[in-house]
Amino acid sequence: MMHVVIVYESLFGNTREVAEAVRHGIRSADPEARITCLRVAQATADAVGAADLLVVGGPTHMRRMTTRVSRKVGLQGEEKKADFHPEPDAEGPGVRAWFHSMGKAAAASRAAAFDTRVASRFAGGAAPGIARQLERHGYALVGEPEGFIVEDTEGPLREGELQRAQAWGARLGAAVTATV
Repeated sequence: MMHVVIVYESLFGNTREVAEAVRHGIRSADPEARITCLRVAQATADAVGAADLLVVGGPTHMRRMTTRVSRKVGLQGEEKKADFHPEPDAEGPGVRAWFHSMGKAAAASRAAAFDTRVASRFAGGAAPGIARQLERHGYALVGEPEGFIVEDTEGPLREGELQRAQAWGARLGAAVTATV
């Protein structure tokens, strides 16, 4: 049975929604798979260590993965809006900090990276940096890093992005299932 762990950082819920869609996609590729979706603060070494596939995602800030400062600035800037609704752990650690505490992967460990970003050629993306960190930690990537589009800082996700995330998850699940 394939074991998948999806680790995500989410400030306003968009990245969490993508993580859940990826989970559903993997489930469609392998209905027997054991899939755990964790906020980055919950993703201990024990929780991710035994995974056949580790999928990591986070929002894009200033063209790359968030930093402690970019998270704080992003949250403070949005506080001025009347409908400000950050995620429960939005002020907790981000993916970048999580990588600093992460050990090396076991041999033959596989991973994939995604991000959420605005649709601008200047927006950049966190997924390539997440992918590089996964490789530095000894993971083999099973697919290209993927970006999912949000309409504004707080979202919502662009129409069709959750379906695209689900299809991406199904491709990841099929690729790993074929080798487990």
